[in-house]
Amino acid sequence: MKKPVLAAGAATALAAPIGYFIWRYYPRPGPVGNYAVPEPAKAVDLSRYMGRWYEQYRYDASFEEGLEAVTADYSLNRDGSVRVVNQGRKRGPNGKLRKSVGKAKIEDKATNAKLKVSFFGPFYGNYWVLDHGDNYEWSIVGEPSGRYLWVLTRNAKPGAVLLGELEARVRALGYNWSMIHFTRH
Repeated sequence: MKKPVLAAGAATALAAPIGYFIWRYYPRPGPVGNYAVPEPAKAVDLSRYMGRWYEQYRYDASFEEGLEAVTADYSLNRDGSVRVVNQGRKRGPNGKLRKSVGKAKIEDKATNAKLKVSFFGPFYGNYWVLDHGDNYEWSIVGEPSGRYLWVLTRNAKPGAVLLGELEARVRALGYNWSMIHFTRH
């Protein structure tokens, strides 16, 4: 009689931390903010896309909950994949730093605008560069479900004119502006 009770207790003791880890760290999709995500507008020159980007706007996602001062650093790996380093600060621009390192692989080699990104081992998500500035001074990133959106710039605090143009472009792409989180830097 004791063996089944011990086995059940051991299984519970093992399952509880695994369940918590999945609940805490596995991305949970948010609401759909665009039911007709367009195809990327133009090709991406990967060498020009590399470097530091500052998040200006986003749709909130479980894996970015409470983060401000968010940046993304991209660099090319020797195998043609992209190293991704995302970081942000909890509860404000001066909060505790949280960092994630991942890898992206090119899905659409004709345009380089569709990538698959992984921060969790074998699990990859879509990363589409929907549009970008001619000089790679801004980028709008989404994916086919319409649940995720990021608006990135090369400057942490770009001018009001550029931010207004980006808002207009995001709206033109069909995104629900009322779901936007404004990232503080």
